[in-house]
Amino acid sequence: MIPLGPLPNLIDQVYARILEAIIDRTLPPGQRIRQNELAEKLGVSRQPVSHALHLLHRQGLVAESGRRGFEVTQLDPQRIRQLYEVRGAIDALAARLAAGRIKTDASGRARLEAALQAGRAIDKTTPLAKLIALDVDFHSAIHRLSGNPAIEEMIAPQWPHMRRSMATVLAELDYRESAWAEHEAIVAQIVAGNAKAAEAAALAHAQTAGRLTEERLRATDEACLNETPSFRDGAPAPDPESRDSGFALCAPRNDKK
Repeated sequence: MIPLGPLPNLIDQVYARILEAIIDRTLPPGQRIRQNELAEKLGVSRQPVSHALHLLHRQGLVAESGRRGFEVTQLDPQRIRQLYEVRGAIDALAARLAAGRIKTDASGRARLEAALQAGRAIDKTTPLAKLIALDVDFHSAIHRLSGNPAIEEMIAPQWPHMRRSMATVLAELDYRESAWAEHEAIVAQIVAGNAKAAEAAALAHAQTAGRLTEERLRATDEACLNETPSFRDGAPAPDPESRDSGFALCAPRNDKK
């Protein structure tokens, strides 16, 4: 009889923990992942870590590095722009459909209004991980309200990549405020039942976010290329404010054995 593998829920938990570390830059792009060290930190055996890393590899979040090793993949500005182009079309469709169902789907409307209300409570002290979660909850509420399950099914595999990219712009205090102002505008059109206006507002929001994210990633890439050797060769890590402002996106050097 073939032995059973690790419990699926344990693999899922390890996967979720590693994914969060990638999203919040605890594991920044280019970071080499040592499975034994990671397993020890998580208090699990190496097996569920290996399974989780292979799942992340399939999604393109980690890449093979050296012999049986992995490292966190870089954020590609062009790829992120392409994802936002697709997301813009999907979000626009979802908003248009949601506007047509807002008066007949009470639970969907309540979910959307709750997501918007949660976003109104953010301030400069709100952790980056929380900001990302609130943003995802808001857009997911519109997707659900659309009544078309294919929308959620199509966007789900891309959320990990989108969540990584969100960190580059939601770290900026000014954008946090403008992003939720745009959310307010989208909801206003949905609640009013203005399908075309809701569609236009959702598309404009995605296009703005995509453009700013691409610009920020390209600026970060350029800054990393010009980074002083003393920092890359082991100077103290940036403080949390620097991490949120993008410096943690610089890939660590893995040329030292």
